[in-house]
Amino acid sequence: MEITKYAVDVTLDPDTAHKDLILSADGKQVRDSDSPQNRPDNPKRFDRVVNVPGKQGFTSGRFYYEVEVSRKTAWTLGVARESINRKRPRVLSPVNGYWTIWLRNGDEYKAIAGPSVVLSLREKPERVGVFVDYDAGLVSFYDADRWNLIYSFRGVSFKEKIYPFFSPGLHDGGKNSSPLIIMTQITCPK
Repeated sequence: MEITKYAVDVTLDPDTAHKDLILSADGKQVRDSDSPQNRPDNPKRFDRVVNVPGKQGFTSGRFYYEVEVSRKTAWTLGVARESINRKRPRVLSPVNGYWTIWLRNGDEYKAIAGPSVVLSLREKPERVGVFVDYDAGLVSFYDADRWNLIYSFRGVSFKEKIYPFFSPGLHDGGKNSSPLIIMTQITCPK
């Protein structure tokens, strides 16, 4: 698909990751640990919710990244404004600077769009692609294995730097212990 030509190399930001998150050494995988990791406090660190942004921010142009979500029962993916409040829990909605979709309970998909939009997917995606056209105000999510559009936010006015955004969801007693994995090799299905 043509949007893959906008693929960017995304790595997770350990300086802002919630203390319960375990990040791989290469910054490509994240999972919840159920217990705090030894990380210094930081004004930009998420301290209430298990979230982590990417290191790289964007103020123009187009970009695309993919995340492996197989074996997960909960996750959240999308983009977020640089100025989001990281110290108090907020609804991950556009009014609060987040454009995200999520999975909960293994089969409940939603776009957090103000009022949430329930997403009916025919098949559970194993990889989710996130495409952003900053200048056109577009954030689109794809089942990257089948190239089915999952959801799009349109007419977005970002007004500031935005970052890829990730939450692996809570560990849930081991039910959701697999990591989110940022893909380094993006291939188009035939």
